[in-house]
Amino acid sequence: MSNTILLPFQPDSMTPAQLAAVSYRARYSGHTHGLYAYQLRRWFGWCETNRLDPLEGIQRAHVELYIRHLGESGLRPSSINTMLHGVRGFFRFAHIDGLIPSDPAVYARLPKVHQDESRTQGLDRLELIRFLQVAQTITVHHGALAYLLGINALRASEAAAVRIEDYRETLRGHRVLHLVGKGSKPATMPLTVPVLRVLEACRGERTEGPLVLRPLSGQPIDRRDCYRMVTRIAKAAGIPRHISPHSLRHAAITNALDAGVPLRDAQILARHADPRTTEHYDRARGNLDRHGVHFLTAYVAGV
Repeated sequence: MSNTILLPFQPDSMTPAQLAAVSYRARYSGHTHGLYAYQLRRWFGWCETNRLDPLEGIQRAHVELYIRHLGESGLRPSSINTMLHGVRGFFRFAHIDGLIPSDPAVYARLPKVHQDESRTQGLDRLELIRFLQVAQTITVHHGALAYLLGINALRASEAAAVRIEDYRETLRGHRVLHLVGKGSKPATMPLTVPVLRVLEACRGERTEGPLVLRPLSGQPIDRRDCYRMVTRIAKAAGIPRHISPHSLRHAAITNALDAGVPLRDAQILARHADPRTTEHYDRARGNLDRHGVHFLTAYVAGV
């Protein structure tokens, strides 16, 4: 049962739950489509183990037992909430489509996630400078990837998808990069001179096609290549902790805030729909660098 939601569309051979899953996932594409397939596959598997239909007859208690199961399997609260995105959407649209009389997940109690602390290991200003410098000494492709992630705050999938044609245009005196971001939202970003310089070095004599390539094979990179390339740069730069592409995006946003970029402008850089998401990056950095204890200690320094 659990694997059928990944098979080609065959409505005549599907159960109502499988058909509802396929219908729900059809709304999405790319990474989100695959992520929700994985989340629903886990839900279907758990239901099969417990002799439950994944759709019909499910109650809120079943959803909360599944949430407890995820916690007992070792997932953190934030990961559990993420794992429930696909399941909650599955039930929401099954209810909208009239397949079930009510949504059993809508009032299910999710673990509380404390947003004030960030688990992402970002880079401070000096580390980001060293990362960008070292990246250019490895290959021009590593350099271009590092600047797209660490200056323009692109996500791994966005950086991997950049094509040479995407940054040909000039608007109001700025060379700009056109991209399609998370949620299929188009975006236009200016390219500063240092960024444009490394992108042009990466492009070489090419006039079209994917920008960043695998240095050895010359094939376009994907998200996994981004992770491997970032890990190699971090190791060469002598950064001892784990650094991911999101660490570079995190560094771009937090360093922009530290440089005095207004929150609204940092939100535009990050392409966050909600300014509270950008504020989370500011709090995560400010918890230590601008914590009130520094000012209080200076004020009562005589004690």
